[in-house]
This record gives sequence, C-alpha cells and structure tokens, in this order.
Amino acid sequence: MPTTREYHSLADVRDALHGRLDREAVPCLFGRYDWFDLLHRHCFADVPVRVVLAEEDGAQAWLFLLGRDSRRVSALANWYSFDWSPQFTGDPDAGQRARLLDALSGHLFRTTSQIDLYPVAASAEMLASLRRTGWFALSRPMGRRHILQVAGRDFATYWASRPGRLRTLVKRRARGSRYDLSISDRLTDDLWRDYVDVHGRSWKQPEPGLEFLRALAERESEAGRLRLGFAREKGRAVATQLWTVEKDVALIHKLSHDRAHDAGSPGTLLSHAMFAQAIDGDRVAMIDYGTGDNAYKRDWMEERLPLHRIDAFNPRHASSWLPAARTAISALVG
Repeated sequence: MPTTREYHSLADVRDALHGRLDREAVPCLFGRYDWFDLLHRHCFADVPVRVVLAEEDGAQAWLFLLGRDSRRVSALANWYSFDWSPQFTGDPDAGQRARLLDALSGHLFRTTSQIDLYPVAASAEMLASLRRTGWFALSRPMGRRHILQVAGRDFATYWASRPGRLRTLVKRRARGSRYDLSISDRLTDDLWRDYVDVHGRSWKQPEPGLEFLRALAERESEAGRLRLGFAREKGRAVATQLWTVEKDVALIHKLSHDRAHDAGSPGTLLSHAMFAQAIDGDRVAMIDYGTGDNAYKRDWMEERLPLHRIDAFNPRHASSWLPAARTAISALVG
C-alpha cells in the first residue's frame, strides 16, 4: 500500500525529489519542480504550499497545491499555467497510478474540506480517485487550449492552409512594411527593457507577473529554449512575443503590442515570423497557444482542447455542504 507525506516547503520538496522532476526527466514545462517553485516565489509568495506525496515500490505521485486556508486547497497554478496535473515518477502502470492517486485523495480527505483544481486538461483520472475516496467531486468545462499539430508540414504548406483573410492581411501589411522583425534565443538586459516597454503600452492596466516572466525568460534563455520575438519601428519595439521551444513543442506564453500601431499589424507580422521559425527552424511537432479561447487564435491553430475545473467537497464537513450544492446547481445550469 502507498505511504503518504505532506510538505509545506518547496525547498524540502526539492530535496525529497532528488531530481526526479527536473528538466532532464520531465518533458513538459508545467510538470517540473522548477516551474512550481518559480510560480510560487513570484506569484504566490504569501500563500502557503501544501505538496502531497504518495509512494509505493519506488513509484511516486505528487500534488502541488496551495493552502488557501486551513481547510481549502487549490492547484498551484494561475493564468501562466497551460495545464495542472498530478506528477508521477517511476513509471507506474495504470493500477499503481490509481492506488497512488487514491492515497493522495484519501490523505486530503482526512485533512481538508474543499479542493479546487484548474486548469486540468485530462480530468477523468483525478476525478475518479476523488470520488472513490469519499469526495463529492465535479468536473466542469472551463476554457480551452488552442493546439497546432504540425504533422510533418513545412511552413509554406501550413501557411497555405490558413484562412484567406489572414494570408491576405499578412501579404498586404508586409508589402513595404516599416517594421523590422527579430527573434532571439538569449535574453539580455536591453531586450528585457524593450519587452517591458512594449508591455507597458499594451494594456489599460499593468498586468502583474513581469518578475515571473523575467525569471522564466532568464531560465529558458540559459537552457537555450527561449524564443523572444520583436517587431520594431525605427529601433523602438512595438510588438513582442515570448515563446519557449523544447522537445518538439513550442509554447506561446505572452503576446504584447503597442495599441498605437494596430493599423500596421506588427503583432500579426511577428506571429508569421515566429511560426515560421518554430516550424522550419526549430522543427517542432506541436505549437501550443495556451489557455484562453480568444478568437484570433483560431486563425493560427487547428484544434481546441477543453480544459476542466475540478471542485471537490468533503461531506464530513458541514461548511462544504452549501458550496457543494451551489457548485452542483451551477454545473447543471451551465
């Protein structure tokens, strides 16, 4: 039977992992220890972590959670996370995965009244475990991810399949364009100043998270995985995109552009260059546009994958009955 342990320090988690969730072992950025550590330090520093481990015969399952209060936990994730899921090490088979998850769900059942997990791409396994261990658990669709499977195409073939209005727009704007385009795989102080300058002219309200993005860009730059694109007019950046590329997958983390240049479409021209670099230069097999069902993403991508939110309520705690009822009604109405 699996044993469980709970950690309240990510430093202790790092020591217990012994590299099992490092870059070399985990192909997905959003499943690595460094990702959770970076996200907590820069976005949730004032929220305690609750990281739960289940272990059996050398196989492990980890849940990276935030302790919102003494009785409620949520996924250690936010709008920068494309996905959140339990993390396994030791290659457990389906039966062992179920036992490990049940140990985690059972541990939380003894100590917690409410769980919310978002964004979850594949919810069935976690949902089934929560229900088996006594939770009243619901999964609701909430948002989508936009995905492009390149399927061996070169950029010219991919581009020929894009909507005519997008191809026409790029052709028209590129003709005599006043913008210079560049893509860097190494971060410098000058490039980051340009990034912040564009970012500050992109939104009506400044978005939190620049320190997180800087730390992410620095880390991925050191690993050679950063793709930081710019469109410039007379030397000043007017559009920027932050991508990372690893193990045949390109992730689009952040787009910003100066609203004063909307008529020239520098962001669209930069996207054209970034997709060309990813497909023909980096030879990726997939491009992931992340969370958010924005209409413009449909012109560039070909699949929309649903994301889910899992809400689980402990029936042993009377304080969870009313929110459970409200959530159930909301799911039915929705």
